[in-house]
Amino acid sequence: MMKKLLLTLVAIAGFATLASAQTKLPNVKIENGKGELIQTASLIDGKTPMIISFWSTTCKPCIRELNAVNDQLIDWLDQADFRVIAVSIDDSRSASKAKAMASGYGWSDFTVLYDKNQDFKRALNVNLVPQVFVVDATGSIVYSHTGYNPGGEAELFQQILKLQK
Repeated sequence: MMKKLLLTLVAIAGFATLASAQTKLPNVKIENGKGELIQTASLIDGKTPMIISFWSTTCKPCIRELNAVNDQLIDWLDQADFRVIAVSIDDSRSASKAKAMASGYGWSDFTVLYDKNQDFKRALNVNLVPQVFVVDATGSIVYSHTGYNPGGEAELFQQILKLQK
């Protein structure tokens, strides 16, 4: 019993160390809502942190999480200055559906990007969606999680609050 507890604590400590290791946002080309290719490095403005959420049109938890963030966004923006970047990983055949979904769900306060070739997804080692990152104003990834449980969006906002100066 004690051995299992010790192994669990070591595993948790190892994960916490991994999670706290700051990685910079990679720089790859991705498509914006106008169909223009932009560099992901251009998302870093030196002023505002970001929530970057990878999603797809077939991922129900992704949609639920982004809708939950969208529902809270007005209140959150009263308390903190940050941006939400929603990155669709749908391929070029599904990109028009992704654009229609983003519009239909009213994600107008998000920056919606389209990673049709999944270069950004690969650069950040995203294996499953939803995958969400909190990135500080300098482009360092300070938090990430995979999956969504109702209420989990509150943790994202807590991470944003920690980054406010």
